[in-house]
Amino acid sequence: MSHFNDFNNPQVAALPAHLKQFIVDQHYEHYTPVDHAVWRYVMRQNYSYLKDVAYYPYIPGLQAAGLTIEKIPHLQEMNDALARIGWGAVTVDGFIPPAAFMEYQAYRVLVIAADIRQLKHIEYTPAPDIIHESAGHAPIIADKDYHEYLSYFGSIGAKAMYSAQDFELYEAIRALSILKEMPDAGEAEIKKAEELVHYRQENIGEPSEMSLLSRLHWWTVEYGLIGTLENPKIYGAGLLSSIGESASCMNHDIKKLPYTIDAIKYAYDITQTQPQLFVTPTFQNLIDILEEFANTMAFRKGGAYGLQKAIESKNTCTAVYSSGLQITGTFTEYKSDANGDVAFLKTTGPSALSVDNKQLTGHGKGHHRDGFSSPVGKLKEHAMPLEDLPPEELNYFGIEEGKQITLNFESGITVSGLVKKIMASNGKTQLITFENCTVKGADGNLLFDPLWGIYDMAVGAKIVSVFCGAADKDAFVEIPYKSNTNTHHATYDGNTLELHKLYQQVRDRRQKGGDFGFLGNVWLRLQKFHQDDWLCALEILEILEHEDVEPAVALEIRTFLENKASSQPEFKKLISDGFYLIKHPVEQKLVV
Repeated sequence: MSHFNDFNNPQVAALPAHLKQFIVDQHYEHYTPVDHAVWRYVMRQNYSYLKDVAYYPYIPGLQAAGLTIEKIPHLQEMNDALARIGWGAVTVDGFIPPAAFMEYQAYRVLVIAADIRQLKHIEYTPAPDIIHESAGHAPIIADKDYHEYLSYFGSIGAKAMYSAQDFELYEAIRALSILKEMPDAGEAEIKKAEELVHYRQENIGEPSEMSLLSRLHWWTVEYGLIGTLENPKIYGAGLLSSIGESASCMNHDIKKLPYTIDAIKYAYDITQTQPQLFVTPTFQNLIDILEEFANTMAFRKGGAYGLQKAIESKNTCTAVYSSGLQITGTFTEYKSDANGDVAFLKTTGPSALSVDNKQLTGHGKGHHRDGFSSPVGKLKEHAMPLEDLPPEELNYFGIEEGKQITLNFESGITVSGLVKKIMASNGKTQLITFENCTVKGADGNLLFDPLWGIYDMAVGAKIVSVFCGAADKDAFVEIPYKSNTNTHHATYDGNTLELHKLYQQVRDRRQKGGDFGFLGNVWLRLQKFHQDDWLCALEILEILEHEDVEPAVALEIRTFLENKASSQPEFKKLISDGFYLIKHPVEQKLVV
């Protein structure tokens, strides 16, 4: 992206570079008149149905998020509205990696897929689209407790350990969602992609922190209900944006369970309707359960538990010493002492050292390109951890620049060499750099040979936290992650472009009034060249009946649609819902 548009929104402006790489331009001009009609149809359905079953702020929430029923939202309008509640919005290309998605939430930025579902997937699409993201997630953002939960979830999710299998599953889901929105994808191809998703879901192994968290996200943010088991209301975006499932989810055959930490035991399948849903009494309960889960995570537990998770993850992770020093790299080994506390850790390949999520000068991947290893723990005969000794105390023990010393750790590890530099910040000693240094394990094994060059020894009594990803992401991630599957963008033939024009003419008449007799000509052209269409016909009927004009044309259209509904069952619900909306029009004045 050559330029970065922050929409004058402080939340968007504050995004770091590694998140900006996923942003694409909305290209508002690419939305066709059919796209706007799809948006309007779904929003009117939602409005009509959801005003009774959605959690209270849905309708005012639409306004608070800068959305209208009439047309697809412009990102600038959404950002202007969301800025008032301390949020922002950006458009991305389909699914983005879960860790990035979480981090956007932590920065209080809604991620919105720029594309909109095709007319043939009007009820539901597995691909993320602008209806799901903006009509689903945005309206409830105005609720303070809820948006606190969302950003808190993001900050915890951004630290979650994920596995190689999680990433493979993400790629399979992304590929399937793109395929399903392609006009010419064959049944066999889709079936194969679905089988791959199922296979990877079944073979995820021991679920990682990220996959357990994504279950909590799914059963709350996407498919959550709030209230009592007998009378729940919808707040989950997956339900709010699916005109099919928002109605069916209230049926008695869909189990309603109280939302507790046990929700992590329920895996989900994005291609199926949900067999059960969870009901939370309050949004505060969501935060409490998230907190309960966070307490089991490596970033809070640290120690051998955390390092073991980092090794299993095989991804870039960060271990944090009690001194505040952060080691980023791919962890391959650690040793424990007799009490099970970490005594030594090791990364392989490019590694970096940071403090407060800022890489230390001279300690990036270039300097530590072959990995990093260091003892952890206290020195023998020292009551105080080394990190807590002020410079004069260090001097007392002979630990000062230019001196030859030997450090004996409680674990039995010894480090001896010439002290070249001592680095401290925030009142803690964090790093001692040695020349001509030998490091030996408790068993006498050589851990570092003077011939290998300079030795940087991390200082810290414990590993207090281990999380996935780099401490200083922008410094560490030079090669931005890009999925190799791109979303599909339609090209239109002459016949389709003509249909777009007819939709536009209907929209103009609805908005500007004028000669309604003209709609008879539009209907003639639809009849002659676009017999598959039902939505444009429905929109003409809506205007004719509301304006009480051209009764003969109106009757003809109604008959055509009734026949279509009975001969093509896939249109039955869509058309009858459309008739219902003509009879019970949505009060536009509420939604500006």
